[in-house]
Amino acid sequence: MRRVVITGIGTVNALAKDVPGTFAALAEGRPGIGPLTCRDADRLTIRIGAEVRDWAPDLDPARLPLFDRVTQYALVAGAEAMAMAGLPSDHSAGLGPRGGVILGTAAGGISTWEDSYRAVFAEGKSRVSPLVVPRLMHNAAASHLSIAHGLQGPVLSVSSACAGANHAMGLALQQIRLGAADVMLTGGAEAMLCFGGVKAWEGLRVLAPDACRPFSLGRKGMVIGDGAGMLVFEAEDHARARGASILAEVAGFGMNADAGDIVAPDPGGAVRAMLAALKDAGLDRDDIGHINAHGTGTLVNDRSETLAILEVFGAAPPPVSATKSMHGHAIGATGALEAIACILALTKGILPPTIGYLGADPDCALDVVANDARVASPKVVLSNAFAFGGLNAVLAFRAA
Repeated sequence: MRRVVITGIGTVNALAKDVPGTFAALAEGRPGIGPLTCRDADRLTIRIGAEVRDWAPDLDPARLPLFDRVTQYALVAGAEAMAMAGLPSDHSAGLGPRGGVILGTAAGGISTWEDSYRAVFAEGKSRVSPLVVPRLMHNAAASHLSIAHGLQGPVLSVSSACAGANHAMGLALQQIRLGAADVMLTGGAEAMLCFGGVKAWEGLRVLAPDACRPFSLGRKGMVIGDGAGMLVFEAEDHARARGASILAEVAGFGMNADAGDIVAPDPGGAVRAMLAALKDAGLDRDDIGHINAHGTGTLVNDRSETLAILEVFGAAPPPVSATKSMHGHAIGATGALEAIACILALTKGILPPTIGYLGADPDCALDVVANDARVASPKVVLSNAFAFGGLNAVLAFRAA
């Protein structure tokens, strides 16, 4: 079975619009959460989010009308990842059918939906742009990445709520292992911070009004974030043959379903997903030096994830970070942002903090990396994603 490595990463998120800026913010514990500036934000009950502010993408103006914000984020992050991997951001990369794209997104072009509904129902217009469907479809970002980089192999979008990016990366790993591709551009993108997107989440009563404080006393819920995280997964033999720099190895992947409640998590499903990732990677629990938790900041999720981690790792689990406290919960993109945080831990020896931590909750008896980053040298890290619908996806990354 082919080993799969990471040769490039790229991101746009509330912390920064590139990888160096994001690494710096994660290491410093700098928050990306602030007051919402989207249209009609004053009509919302929850008025904070992790927005990508001052967005002015360096994209072809002639093609920009084709792109919802979710696609714009993916294209900019994808270009950064491909450049870091040493693969040109055009068809000259020469990958053709040996390259592909698998991208996670929960909402796709939700702003395009909202703008079109406003036009028809609020403004009384009788038609919408002919570009609406190409902008809003969930596969738009994956398809535009394929077009931009000449990737003619497996290309698809995965929509599995908060596990979307981890599912996408797991499937990309499998495509390379199976020999269907040599290179896969993968990760997730989301642009849910519009009036309708936030209003829908308000209805669930899981959003915090002040801050995201995973595993902490005083936590009140999650904070929505926008952005994209893109990673270049590559067969190790292919990467070494072209002299590429290797950031880390994608060691293992586990996924399953709770088959229980549509919104309430089952710790047993999370346990099985983590164990499956360890088994797939040929690892023992003692090999894991760090966990990037799903860590949403809701009472139920954090308690459930704690039970699962303790079940897998015993009473002294590895240090745990919940970076949603900084970049927000980017739903279908969040696993990709957290994978990039895992790369920071593996390549720089910095465990990013869980900021806003007010004190230990007895229900969350973990070694939380609280408020300040921690210097460490993990050889293997786990990245958890547990979604509504009872869908669990866990990745194991190993130091190069």
